[in-house]
Amino acid sequence: MARITLKGLKKSYGNAHVIKGVDIDIEDGEFCVFVGPSGCGKSTLLRMIAGLEDISGGDLNIGDLRVNDLPPKDRGVAMVFQSYAIFPHMTVRENVAFGLTVSGASKQEKEAKVAEAARILQMEHLLDRRPSQLSGGQRQRVAIGRAIVRKPRVFLFDEPLSNLDAALRMDMRMEIGKLHQQLGATMIYVTHDQVEAMTLADKIVVLKDGLVQQIGAPMDLYHNPSNLFVAGFLGAPSMNFITVQVTAIDGDKVLVSGPGLNDVAVSGKRGPFTVGQTAILGLRPQYLGVNDDTGLGKLHGKVALSERLGAETVIEVTQASGLPVIATLSRDVVFDVGSDVNLSFDPDHAHLFQPDESFTKNAH
Repeated sequence: MARITLKGLKKSYGNAHVIKGVDIDIEDGEFCVFVGPSGCGKSTLLRMIAGLEDISGGDLNIGDLRVNDLPPKDRGVAMVFQSYAIFPHMTVRENVAFGLTVSGASKQEKEAKVAEAARILQMEHLLDRRPSQLSGGQRQRVAIGRAIVRKPRVFLFDEPLSNLDAALRMDMRMEIGKLHQQLGATMIYVTHDQVEAMTLADKIVVLKDGLVQQIGAPMDLYHNPSNLFVAGFLGAPSMNFITVQVTAIDGDKVLVSGPGLNDVAVSGKRGPFTVGQTAILGLRPQYLGVNDDTGLGKLHGKVALSERLGAETVIEVTQASGLPVIATLSRDVVFDVGSDVNLSFDPDHAHLFQPDESFTKNAH
């Protein structure tokens, strides 16, 4: 079994507390993505699982075994780094087989495992080339192949696509997703790219400042973020946040209003809210439209920027408060900069958050 359990895991460097007590359960065969901004602790956490960083507190279990003090080679994990870390003087075949060579595997075993990895990664034609003859995506395949031949219980990926251009990143992302389906292995993947997190993960762990903000399936986090940070981090473009006032409460509905916003009743499930208080209305750009149906929330403003992308149009609208709102419209629409526009939204797709002081200073 390759179930992984982190309980109260901590990491400190002197007085600097980097991981501040993390609890995560990763099931056997699950694809779990650690996501968050730079400095949130996601790579440190991955290196702790790999055995490359000492654990300052808490327990780390792989299967039924507590591995806090086990060396990396005894944990049954294989890691793929952001840098390809392949030897330039070796062929692809020799690079992929390197770990097996070090462990004293027979020639027949090495040939069989390298051939299997090459087949899975569709790089049989590359085995006799050297790294200088490979593209960035092909080099990353070699690094993944070197992990596959070890047949680990757990694959660890530390931002493996960061060095690739946009087109190659998309291709390799799809390849890694297929690899998980083929191998059925437990995989933990670190990225700051929320698109990678949303498309690859069975489970996402959102981290900030060494603490877990939320854990769940991608769509659960997208539709039901637990706080402002998660709401703003997942989704592209980011969720719009608008400062509003609570004007009335009717059961589980909260009536809010603000500059350039008509009175609209939205869910108050993150309450309790009180009449007269300030709250934060969250609206995803994809749920904003330009129709005038009754029963919808309305935002009023002027077009500050329009980007026509063919299948969709992204506009930035300046509200009466002077702050911007981004809308992503699923068709090609022409807007003149400076023109008035009314954006509409379904109140059922809106989110209402309690104000957060550290957020409100930068709210838009």
